[in-house]
Amino acid sequence: MASKIPEAATSTLDRLIEQAAARAVSIRHRIHARPEIAYEEFETASVIRSELVRLGIAPITDVPNAPTATLAVIGDVSKPCVALRADIDALPIREQTHLPYASTIEGRMHACGHDGHTAGLLATAAVLKEIASELPVCVKLIFQPAEEGGAGAERLVRAGILDATDRFGPDVRSIYGLHGWPGLPAHVISTRPGPMLAATDTFAITIVGRGTHGAYPHCGRDPIIAAAELVMSLQVIVARELDPTEPGVVTVGKLHAGTAVNVIPDEAHLEGTIRTLTRESRKNLRDAVARRAEAVARAHGCEAKITLRDGYPSTINDPAATAFVEGIARDVFGPAMCIPAARPSMGGEDFAYYLERVPGCFFMVGVRPEGQTDYPPLHSDRYDFNDAVLPTCVRMFIEIARRGGA
Repeated sequence: MASKIPEAATSTLDRLIEQAAARAVSIRHRIHARPEIAYEEFETASVIRSELVRLGIAPITDVPNAPTATLAVIGDVSKPCVALRADIDALPIREQTHLPYASTIEGRMHACGHDGHTAGLLATAAVLKEIASELPVCVKLIFQPAEEGGAGAERLVRAGILDATDRFGPDVRSIYGLHGWPGLPAHVISTRPGPMLAATDTFAITIVGRGTHGAYPHCGRDPIIAAAELVMSLQVIVARELDPTEPGVVTVGKLHAGTAVNVIPDEAHLEGTIRTLTRESRKNLRDAVARRAEAVARAHGCEAKITLRDGYPSTINDPAATAFVEGIARDVFGPAMCIPAARPSMGGEDFAYYLERVPGCFFMVGVRPEGQTDYPPLHSDRYDFNDAVLPTCVRMFIEIARRGGA
């Protein structure tokens, strides 16, 4: 259980957080209006670095293969190091919020709230700078590019940002990250030990048949029929090849074939995603997709060309770090504001790569305003991060640092 902080210290801290969060709102709106997708976040990185410099914090910018990544170290580097991470990239979505600060870049949008995560971590930096001498740890801030499919976390881990180097500062003992969550009421904290989010593998299958005139199907080998049967066969995998108590998803999101109504084409193409929580299930479902694709194609006299692509691994929280985060949430905001996640989400997060290297916790912060039942979901063209929860995000990060991590 997290220790209790004296009221006087908390009162001063609240004022610092309130001031930093107020500035963070304007920073978020600026970032929101200029969204940039994976590895193209140069303007966003400039905003981050300028703000760090304004705060008197030296940004670290020379991360190999990640020019838009920014790091910063606050506090005594001889002390143990705790890392806090925010993702900075947007999505290729056309915004429909009609907000005063809506995207000014066509086809780009902060539809996952990374603008809020970034602004919140900048506000955290402002407060940490003020209380650096009081911290029992040093803090490494990670402003990470390319969470949305670009595996930015994997690049940063490979670059050695968690390790002790002259370039990146001290070795990271534990790491923490958060995500605004529309499914939870504003300010509620939710997480769980073990699997929190799923692995996100994908597949692409081409069924190769033999094209012919639609009036003479017996003269060809119809890849569309094979593809249609394969779509249904893939849906049976989770129901009949996975332990009923083990979550899993196989979804076909793309199916393309043919160019004319009276022509059977040579090929049909399917693409989809495989979501799992354990290494065993991940392997089993990948094997099953390939096996069924080959068998169904062969049954129709066709051939299956299969590509399985590794996605993010499952995001697996360390039990001690999770208990630490939950203890902070209950202590600071009250027991009712900490709701343990009953089960994992089958969405994915590249925060998983950090957690494969060091213990830590990824947690959700509710953003749904009170009484609003139709709040847009993540990746919606109407989604906007709720500014009111920025102080909650900052307070969680600050308390993680003040209490020394798990």
